[in-house]
Amino acid sequence: MARFRTRTPALAALATLAALATPALAFAQDAAAPTANKGDIAWLLVCAALVIFMTLPGLALFYGGLVRSKNVLSVLMQCLLVFSLVAILWALYGYSLAFTPGNPFIGGFDRVFAKGLDASAMGATFTKGVYIPELVFFVFQGAFACITCALVIGAFAERVKFAGVLLFTVLWFTFAYTPMAHMVWFFPGPDAFTGNDAVPGVLAQSGFLFARGALDFAGGTVVHINAAVAGLVGSYVIGRRVGYGREAIKPHNLTQTMVGASILWVGWFGFNAGSALEANAVAAQAFVNTFLATAAAVLGWTAMEWISKGKPSMLGAASGAVAGLVAITPAAGFVGLCGAIVIGALAGAVCLWGVNGLKRLLGADDALDVFGVHGVGGILGALLTGVFASPSLGGAGIWDYVTETALPEYSIASQVWIQLQGVLVTVVLSGVVALVAFVVVKYTVGLRVSEESEREGLDITSHGESAYET
Repeated sequence: MARFRTRTPALAALATLAALATPALAFAQDAAAPTANKGDIAWLLVCAALVIFMTLPGLALFYGGLVRSKNVLSVLMQCLLVFSLVAILWALYGYSLAFTPGNPFIGGFDRVFAKGLDASAMGATFTKGVYIPELVFFVFQGAFACITCALVIGAFAERVKFAGVLLFTVLWFTFAYTPMAHMVWFFPGPDAFTGNDAVPGVLAQSGFLFARGALDFAGGTVVHINAAVAGLVGSYVIGRRVGYGREAIKPHNLTQTMVGASILWVGWFGFNAGSALEANAVAAQAFVNTFLATAAAVLGWTAMEWISKGKPSMLGAASGAVAGLVAITPAAGFVGLCGAIVIGALAGAVCLWGVNGLKRLLGADDALDVFGVHGVGGILGALLTGVFASPSLGGAGIWDYVTETALPEYSIASQVWIQLQGVLVTVVLSGVVALVAFVVVKYTVGLRVSEESEREGLDITSHGESAYET
């Protein structure tokens, strides 16, 4: 069993454990600067590039193909500008609020305006004595922040003001994304666990959910549930598209959507496997689990759609792939291969219900099914992580950073309860912040375009361009 795959439980009996193996950063404590492994550096830079590739062009094409032809450029533009905006905010203050010491809910100001972020700064991984350049971690996590904010826009596509998207992004990124990243992923590093007596102090410096033991390898809560809840709130506040439920609103280019989904799958290997922060066996585990869970989800969604509707669709298969990617994200480095297959297959079936039955129950015009796929898939994956991380089911179990061994005991029920707490915290925080942010946007720059502009299409009315010249 590889090191650093685990989590700190909230139970008193397990209070001596260090918390999970998800992306997090700790600043090097040694007086002498440690030397990073060139293989780790190369691997993580490639992974960061793959995560960037997921947004541009992956998510942009996936979303662009799903909207009507009169709105495709508006979605591409929103993805590009949201990505660029968040990248700058990440350097100015976002990284500091997420990944520097502060309190259990938010970080501090040690890295505001990129202070101290240079080639000499080093950060911890999940192995004692192993470090990487902090700049590598900075850009890897920055790419996560960018795609998370871009995911939100799919829920209210085709009727939102461009300025409103940008202002909402600033508010939600600041008050929802950075606290969630800190609560789930920040801890002072494995070297801080010098003995059992040091554990309470280390956990006191860690993020709230990290210290409680919530497992999230690569962003089930921080990325997917977080973005999905914000999108769902937006779809309610902004309202339904003109003609929704009365007129046919169909994807304009499923070829683009298929290409986008395929790029997302490739990029997700960097997203999940890179979250090990080293080029090692845990990265390989996450890579293979991402490979298998996604394939299982495609099969699961396609089979259920074929049975229920009589015909399997390309849109369904592509959506199934994304559902599998979402669901395996929190579990990628914690579960075995068979666990990954089960998680993926269930995600395909459950997310199919999410974009059909649940969507009708909610009554919201979630245009590109952000909640049905990312919300439902993220919640399912987060809870099933607590099940399949069990060593009895081929998982990694709970790792103790003090003794550097895995505990023989593992309670599925206790871990699922901890996972549920993480889900609930994410839903409440993201929902409240999103609601306040949308209200602020509505009464400042405005949220929704006019009905006339919406009917003509946002490409022309918001950007003065058309994707397809006739």
